[in-house]
Amino acid sequence: MLPAQSRMRRSADFGATVKQGRRAVQPDVIVYSRVAGDRRAPETSATAPPQVGLIIAKSVGSAVDRHRVARRLRHVARDMLRELRTGEQVVIRALPSSNGATSDALRTQLRAGLRSLHRSGGVAR
Repeated sequence: MLPAQSRMRRSADFGATVKQGRRAVQPDVIVYSRVAGDRRAPETSATAPPQVGLIIAKSVGSAVDRHRVARRLRHVARDMLRELRTGEQVVIRALPSSNGATSDALRTQLRAGLRSLHRSGGVAR
């Protein structure tokens, strides 16, 4: 489970991160990131803890399948919190193929996506 201060709750934050943030596409997930201080993220605080949100669409599978994928992604994201920058907002969109992915595969893909975003600045929209 993610700590309460690290959970993204407001739909405005989700929308802004997806629309204005940078993205890294992986086989089973798409990782979007927005960092405080970036010209695209003026309303995020530079002292706020990093926040993570999940988007699990119905195309992933049944409710049971979606909850399983969400639990796996939350667990993996919790382990990655210390790698995120202060004030960074991350949204993880599960693709339909994530239903069959293992936790290790999701961890590897999330880590690769975040590394790509942090190293190169990601794919600007």
